[in-house]
Amino acid sequence: MRGLAVLVFFMLVTAATEPARAELPAAFGPVEAKVVWVDFWASWCAPCRRSFPWMNAMYEKYADEGLEIIAVNVDKERKLADEFLEETPAEFRLHFDPSGSLAESFGVQAMPSSFMLDADGNVLATHYGFKLADTEQYEQAIRAALDGTARAEE
Repeated sequence: MRGLAVLVFFMLVTAATEPARAELPAAFGPVEAKVVWVDFWASWCAPCRRSFPWMNAMYEKYADEGLEIIAVNVDKERKLADEFLEETPAEFRLHFDPSGSLAESFGVQAMPSSFMLDADGNVLATHYGFKLADTEQYEQAIRAALDGTARAEE
């Protein structure tokens, strides 16, 4: 039952005949990771405040194994993001998307929205929101991706 819950949790809303892909924008600069966790966040987002410490821990634990975390802020005013980061620091890469164009291209539906990609840009997992109760499942998905046992979403 638990395996089914994990599978359902990470399925895309719509099915595709080929694995979902997400191109990492050139603005991110070079990304040479086995697994990339792209997280969209905003200063007003309460779950984002809970997700940052977890992402810091995952980055510290798995960066040497090939995990890259890129958190993309969508606030229109950079000052709001900077205030958030003073209270909730990030130990991973940050990117700012005040126009929302990057969030739109990823199909962001909620804050936070996260997309786990393999080195080829295949979407391995997608989730909307963040729940502390689900962090074990999130970490299992990261571990499977790093081990090469995760399959791209279809």
